[in-house]
Parts: sequence; structure tokens; C-alpha cells
Amino acid sequence: MINRPLLIKNVLIALTITAVLSACSNSSKGVSNVTGWKYNDKKTTGFIVKDEVRRTTPVGMVPIEGGTFTIGEKTEVVTMPRNNLRRRITVPSFYIDQYEISNVNWREYTHWMQLVFGEAAPELVKRAMPDKTVWREDLAYNDPLIQYYFDDPNYNYYPVVGVSWEQAVDFCQWRTDRVNEEALIRAGYIKSPDFKSLEGMDLQEITESFIFNTDKYLNSAAYQPLEGKKKLKDLYGNNVKVSMGEGILVPAIRLPTEAEWEFAAYGIKVSKKDRKQGFVQETREYPWSGMQIRNNKKNKYRGMMVANFVRGRGDMMGTSGALDDRGTYTVAVDSYFPNDFGLYNMAGNVSEWVADVYRSTSFDDISEYSGFRGNVYTNFVTDGEDENGNPLFVIDSLGRIQTNVIKDGDKRNVKDGDPMSRVMTDFLLAGDTTGLSAIQARNVKIDPTDVLAPKVDDQTRVYKGGSWKDRIYWLSSGSRRFMNEKQRTNDVGFRCAMSMIGETEKPIK
Repeated sequence: MINRPLLIKNVLIALTITAVLSACSNSSKGVSNVTGWKYNDKKTTGFIVKDEVRRTTPVGMVPIEGGTFTIGEKTEVVTMPRNNLRRRITVPSFYIDQYEISNVNWREYTHWMQLVFGEAAPELVKRAMPDKTVWREDLAYNDPLIQYYFDDPNYNYYPVVGVSWEQAVDFCQWRTDRVNEEALIRAGYIKSPDFKSLEGMDLQEITESFIFNTDKYLNSAAYQPLEGKKKLKDLYGNNVKVSMGEGILVPAIRLPTEAEWEFAAYGIKVSKKDRKQGFVQETREYPWSGMQIRNNKKNKYRGMMVANFVRGRGDMMGTSGALDDRGTYTVAVDSYFPNDFGLYNMAGNVSEWVADVYRSTSFDDISEYSGFRGNVYTNFVTDGEDENGNPLFVIDSLGRIQTNVIKDGDKRNVKDGDPMSRVMTDFLLAGDTTGLSAIQARNVKIDPTDVLAPKVDDQTRVYKGGSWKDRIYWLSSGSRRFMNEKQRTNDVGFRCAMSMIGETEKPIK
């Protein structure tokens, strides 16, 4: 005999459990899908779960949807170095600057450096300045460029040159901090810096209490939010700092990896029509379609050059009255037509630094996803704790938290195929044409006349894209060259990139 009251009770229990599990199946409903406990409830555990934060595209950058492509050479040129053998890899989505960093961008940086460090540490300002003398060449009259190229308003939007890889990395860190500082000021969480208060401050006071640094903000108790309507409150009503999860702060702005840069240079976006037909182009020789180096479209630009480079011996810009690329030297960063991603001058104008350490075999060795050679894993340097148990970070001369390399954290030489490349020779450093100073400091004896002596080390960085003084081969997105990270020239600049937190589209469910 059926016990109806008991049956009804069991059914109700089952329905209740089903309803709870159904409600828990989506954490965005504010309930855990594994315990059934509520999220963001100050009456219980107070465990905070935020819905997905969609960040806006950083100013000056373009979102690049990642994917698979063939990195490396597209045509075999037997007389050129075989250091870019083809390899199929995948690049995650990321952001990259639409334009090369310009003179006015760099002057904004050096102006800030002068404002902050001009009195307390002028050597830091000097260290940030580009080398104007890179325009000085034997048997060429470039003196006007030495005087005017960086400072004159007519060159405001021309690419900055004479900056080393190290300087470019410092600029990226500075840009990260200024973007995040401005975002927090605009949102009302921190005060705008009072630059008048710098008068009389020494370097230590400036770096520890005046300069905003993103890592310092996120990892120390030094910054407190403003009182007022816009302040954040935790579950118990106390002031807290903005976290990365709020969507206000941006991740680190940095140099693009070589794989990211090359992927962005090709600029291939598959149309819906091609996707439906099953035809997907995933690589090309140059940032523009086809092999032509002249505009082949039926418009007023037909027959004109599509980039700033050397057409042939002694031909930098064409004939008077019928100019081709119109650039004896560099041209403005928004010149010519963008590639399909909307990026300008990914070939020609100036070559561009990327983040990678150079090895000729890198394309054979890097990971098949998010490939990169140059990992150096670090920790923040601390000097004990304060009375509340918060770490006391050691701050460097630029107001950043000092770091040190963790044990076995330097991975630049992994699978490099050349044991000698581990020797730090520091060839071609300013004032040391032999490279012996660094070697002797380590008691390593190498004959500088030895043709087999290593000239590639852990400070050798990749640059890409070809420049105003290059032939067409170097404009191929797959070509690659290298230079010491301290060197500066008149044909190498850079653009910045930033990782994308989350992808541009949701995975298929």
C-alpha cells in the first residue's frame, strides 16, 4: 500500500533539491554550483564572486583576435640567413598599438621624467632621452635631423628613433602606470598628483611616496581610496583598494612577442563568406594582400608605393614630381593604408623591437601556443614587514618594486642549441668595441679575433618589419634580425602591446 503523505513529502524534497541544483548551475545567479551557498553574502562567509568584467580597448590600441598561422619565411631566399624556418603555431588574442610610438609620445614621457626627476635625479632624465646622434653618419649630411627630428613640431607624429630595447621596456612600464593612475583618478579612487609638492623632495621620498606604480598599488598597503561617494567598500564597510577584477586597471603594457607581432603584421581577417565556403587564408608575405609593392587599386593612389622602403639603389622616394613613398627618411606614423587589422606601417618606415631574445633556432623550439623566448621569472624584493604584517617592498630609482630572478628562473637559453650563447660577451656596447670588459669581469677568456666567438647572448633582441633604409626582403613579416638591447639606431622604433584578459568571443557551448 502506497504511503501518500510520505510520497508527497519525498517528491517535494526532490523538487526542492532539483530547484536548488538548477539555481546553482550558473554561478552568475549568485549561488555556488558545488555547495549551494550564496556568493557576496556578508551574513555568511562573505565569499566575493564578481561577474565577468569586459574591459574597453586601451587608448591607442587595436584588439587582435588570435588564431593559428604559419610563422617564419614564406619564400626561400638562399642568400639570406635561414633563421626563420616555417612553423605552425597559435597566438592568443591580444591588443597592439595602431601606430608606432611617435616623437610626441616620447616627449610626453621625457616631460614627465623631467617634471618628477629633473631636480632630484637628472641622470634618470638623461637616461630616458633618445640618442639624437643616431642620425650622424659618415659621408651623409643629416645634421638638421640631429637638431630637429625629435623636438620640432613638424616631426611630432613621426616614429621615435634612437631608443634602445631597454628604453622601450621602461616606456611600456611608465605607460602602464600612467594609464592606471589616470583611470583611478577619473574614477575617484586616488588623488591627482600634486607636482608642485616635488619641490625639495629627495629621490627616496619621490620614489616611495609620490610616484604611482601599478605593482606597488596592488601589492602594498601604501594607497588608500578617497573618502566619498565613489569609494569602494568591502562586505563589512571598510575601505579597500581597487583590484584588477574591477575592470578599471589594465594589465601590463609591454613589447609584443615576436609571434604576436608577426601575426598582427599579416593582418588577415577571414570574411564570413570565405568561412562559409571553407576557404581560410592564414598567411601572406607582406601586411598587404599579394606580392605587389605598389598600390594596384583603381584610385588616385594606383601605382604608388604601399610602404616606406628603398625601391632600389639610391632610390629612397622616387623622382621629383612623381614621388613614390614620399619619404627620404621616416614618414608620419599614420601614412599609407593600414592592414586588415587597422595597423599602420607594419612594414617599412622603422623596424620595431619585440620582446624576444634572439636565437636562430627559436622558431623550431618555441611552444606551439603563445610562443616566446625570453622568460625570466622573478619575485618582488622585500625588506621585512610593517607592524600590520604587510611586506615592505624595496623600491628602485624609478619608483617600481625591485625584483630578483628566482632560482633557475632564467629561461632565455632553454633549447637554444648553442652552449656558447650562454657566455655573456656583450659585444657592440658603447665604448667597448671588443666586448672584453664583461668577459674579463667574469674571468672568461675568449679571443676576440676568433671568428667562432659568440656574438649572440642573452641581451640580443629581435627586431622586425623593415625600415625606410631597407630593401623589400626585410619588409616580409617573417624576416627577422637582431641587435644588442642597449644599441640605438635611426631606423628602429617600436609599438606596444597588451595581453587580452579573456578572448574576443565566447567558446561554443
